[in-house]
Amino acid sequence: MKIIILGAGQVGSSVAANLASEANDITVVDVNGAQLQALQDRLDIRTVNGSASHPSILRQAGAEDADMILAVTNSDETNMIACQVAYTVFHTPTKIARVRASEYLTHSELFTQEALPVDVLISPEQVITDYMERLIEYPGALQVLDFADGKVRLVGLKAYYGGPLVGHELKTLRDHIPGIETRVAAIFRRGKPIIPEGSTVIEADDEVFFIAARKNIRAVMSELRRLDKPCKRVLLAGGGNIGMRLAETLQGKYQVKLIDHNARRSRKIAEELERTIVLMGDAADEELLLEENIENTDVFCAVTNDDEANILSAMLAKRLGARKVMALINRAAYVDLVESGEIDIAISPHQATIGSLLAHVRRGDVVVVHSLRRGAAEAIEAVAHGDRRTSKVVGRAIEEIKLPPSTTIGAIVRGDEVIIAHHDTVIDAEDHVILFLVDKKHIVDVERLFQVGVTFL
Repeated sequence: MKIIILGAGQVGSSVAANLASEANDITVVDVNGAQLQALQDRLDIRTVNGSASHPSILRQAGAEDADMILAVTNSDETNMIACQVAYTVFHTPTKIARVRASEYLTHSELFTQEALPVDVLISPEQVITDYMERLIEYPGALQVLDFADGKVRLVGLKAYYGGPLVGHELKTLRDHIPGIETRVAAIFRRGKPIIPEGSTVIEADDEVFFIAARKNIRAVMSELRRLDKPCKRVLLAGGGNIGMRLAETLQGKYQVKLIDHNARRSRKIAEELERTIVLMGDAADEELLLEENIENTDVFCAVTNDDEANILSAMLAKRLGARKVMALINRAAYVDLVESGEIDIAISPHQATIGSLLAHVRRGDVVVVHSLRRGAAEAIEAVAHGDRRTSKVVGRAIEEIKLPPSTTIGAIVRGDEVIIAHHDTVIDAEDHVILFLVDKKHIVDVERLFQVGVTFL
């Protein structure tokens, strides 16, 4: 696929790295020549130095025969205009734009073919807000990912010593929770993947990813660790776009406090969010945190624009007694570094955003992609089309399907029914199939499985 990425920032660079490794023809456009050079030294891609919305620059980047334009510069306006130019001048089939300002996003009529022809809108702030809300809903989870419009969830958590299943074989799970269907999709032990078998014994500190219907998530979690008490009190550090959206989303279910150092911004948030207590101050101020009963706080989320401020305030909050702390961290190098310490969950905005972009790049009918473990693993939801003659999966039991190495099928969603996959489960046409890939290099083989033969009409 020929893809033009506009913007060589955090998201643009990460997407380029993800896609360049999958035999795509990638060109990156940016005004910053030094950033482009650094990318070209690292990846097998083309680069063009110039303004992403100028027709001459897009032509130079190969827009005349590009399959997709991915506009992820730091400017909403540049991204939108670039899509307009790609549509009007070059007739580019797929145009994806990152748009951050809620003032644009609340007017969906702007993004039509007659107005601004953007096929897919990506809002990183909304993606991260949804992601953090799910983590707060399931205390103890490291990742909670939605499939099939939330009917199925993939949950990653650390198995704790004393959990009912720890020290036992996986096949005993159904005896522990009779009547509840689940599938362990992958286990990471000391950072290395293990493909789960019935005889696999769960050890304390294993990172376990399981798939289950949404209503059964808590029951399965209780087998791997002692269930944490539900959250009541949430303290947010940072009143930017993410902090404000998160407060707005959470304030109906939890007691929410938000700290921001900017007086004007704090006043604006206090006026707009009636059920959130807004405090003006420094989130890394020990006295302020103690004054606000940090020791009784269930979740502390540091979501400012400053990685260092997020790391320090989250570490301080944990040390002062907050039950769970999360920090938003842009620099990939920091993420692994801090999660091995006092911070429970480090959230990488560009890793969270990449999944929503990849779903539109994958061949075959792939509707959802989630990037896992810093992009090394991937969970995807693909729709099976065709019949037994034209498809490699339709009409076949799972044991008949030649899955690539280290790939497992976790669940199938058929209409409103969630079917946890077993070796004899047969896939029907239009089923939504949820797969887990421990090694992302096999993604091309998975895509081929879900592509329909040329004889299918």
